[in-house]
Amino acid sequence: MMANGRLKNMILAGVAILAVTGCAQKGAIDVSSGVGISVTRSGCPAVAVPDYTGDITIFNPANSTDSSAIDVVANITNVRSTCNSEGARIYTEAMFDVYASRMDPTGARTVTIPYFSTVVQGGTAVVAKRISNVTLQFADGAYRATASGKAGSYVDAAAARLPEDVVDRLTKKRKPGDPDAALDPLADPAIKAAVTRASFELLIGFQLTPAQLQYNATR
Repeated sequence: MMANGRLKNMILAGVAILAVTGCAQKGAIDVSSGVGISVTRSGCPAVAVPDYTGDITIFNPANSTDSSAIDVVANITNVRSTCNSEGARIYTEAMFDVYASRMDPTGARTVTIPYFSTVVQGGTAVVAKRISNVTLQFADGAYRATASGKAGSYVDAAAARLPEDVVDRLTKKRKPGDPDAALDPLADPAIKAAVTRASFELLIGFQLTPAQLQYNATR
């Protein structure tokens, strides 16, 4: 599982440039001693739900995808995270809610749904993956149920740190009129590759079967 191109581009753009001044506001343009944008980068992984994995439809019978066979529908929402970037290992914990509905409210019912948490480096390399379960309890007569889940990840701080020469290129102050004033450092393939290697994601989603994933992608 991995994020789509738009997610990877968003993450890459968001972590590309380190803070260049201690007092500049995030995103502020500093023209006092050169042109640059101040963006704070940390080693904490971006947390996201990959496309097509944030919801699940359970059918009864299981081999049908007709709307009349829909049994339970659930989706992941309200994803939030905390991160401790101190020390040699960066720990991130993500929490989320699962909202579910069922077609037949008769009787109390327990539904258990598996979900994954995956640490991805550079947008493609899976560093770790874990499968857990979230359990939904439907009361008798209730159409809806909610539950909560969480996932944790560790990232090697050294792997999330940019090399000094890359930092120098990204944070270099360029004055108007300088030959490289209008050049984006990320246009250099070596700089872009270094930023990509140092970027991590914690991805969360339902552990879908191939048929469930195809249903989400094509409906």
